[in-house]
Amino acid sequence: MSDTINIRIEHSFSSIPPASWDRLAGASKTFPGTPYNPFLSHAYLSALEESGSATAETGWLGQHLLLEDADGLLRGALVCYMKNHSQGEYVFDHGWANAFEHAGGRYYPKLQCSIPFTPVTGPRLLWAPDGDPKPVREGLAAGLKELSRRHSVSSAHVTFVPPDEMPIFERSGFLHRTDQQFHFINEGYGSHDDFLATLASRKRKALKRERRVAVENGITIDWLTGSDLTEAIWDQFFAFYMDTGGRKWGRPYLTRAFYSLIGERMADDILLVMAKRGGRYIAGAINFIGGDALYGRHWGCIEDHPFLHFEVCYHQAIDFAIEMGLRRVEAGAQGEHKLARGYMPVTTHSAHFIAHPGLARAVADYLEQERLDVEETGEFLTEHGPFRRGVRQQD
Repeated sequence: MSDTINIRIEHSFSSIPPASWDRLAGASKTFPGTPYNPFLSHAYLSALEESGSATAETGWLGQHLLLEDADGLLRGALVCYMKNHSQGEYVFDHGWANAFEHAGGRYYPKLQCSIPFTPVTGPRLLWAPDGDPKPVREGLAAGLKELSRRHSVSSAHVTFVPPDEMPIFERSGFLHRTDQQFHFINEGYGSHDDFLATLASRKRKALKRERRVAVENGITIDWLTGSDLTEAIWDQFFAFYMDTGGRKWGRPYLTRAFYSLIGERMADDILLVMAKRGGRYIAGAINFIGGDALYGRHWGCIEDHPFLHFEVCYHQAIDFAIEMGLRRVEAGAQGEHKLARGYMPVTTHSAHFIAHPGLARAVADYLEQERLDVEETGEFLTEHGPFRRGVRQQD
């Protein structure tokens, strides 16, 4: 292999061979030392595109950085989009955009390196298993900065970055931002009761009651995966998604075609937790199964029942993770209500390159204080978690 590497920009996943892409860190179930992240798979990313969910028309124009050797073999990649809005990102920069535009600047378009509509930490500087990651990852970070200059955009944002990648971005001049999520950590529990035994008595009793009440009125819970995920099931789940998502977000991001595509391409990586009453499904939550984690994404319902949301989204996810021996459950963005259900605060990271010196200074000052606030909040919430004194979870 030649030492020469080149970075080119690809606009569509349809032009990237799935086998070449799925060799990269996090996208492969067999990548050494890096657990599989289903959101980095070609199946997931191409489904977002082909379904019309993340396209130029919806404000997600592909600008994916592909690092290749002189023989054209893919050695690294960075998922990237040109965006004219800040929707579907879960790391909020609307205040930065408003301040810059009020001062006469032009914030959009910007570059956004993330998985659309997916607040999940995972490798961003992807690299192949048969190469040295250091020059690949450093080359991709520098390439993103150069791409932002060539397009004359205001900024480039890399969100939900794993901690080991942050120093690479910081050395390239990116600013460091932190935020918080809530994850359940499986400490080798044999059952949900083993987990409950680690909670303070009052919390344990409250959760047991919550789970009992959630399935009153004849409600039963099903786990659906693999061949269970028929088109009829997707029709029902999509109705839940549209009903709840429409009320929550105004316009849900994902199309019906997206669910058919992921059901066709990655059904074994998907868990639907579905609640049934009176012979029909009334609510459901979609989860994705990674190499060491279960990722809860979104839920919907067509009937309201006390605590059913918590049962379908959080308790059942813990049950599944324990049964399958998964290390953790990531339950999406924000939500301090998850703390009482055994999901503990975890710091998330993002990297931001701001082209305008004045805006960069203002953002840097803001982020310095924000990082302190996130750290203090995390310490406070951890101290006041639901576990018995002396029990401490570690991710």
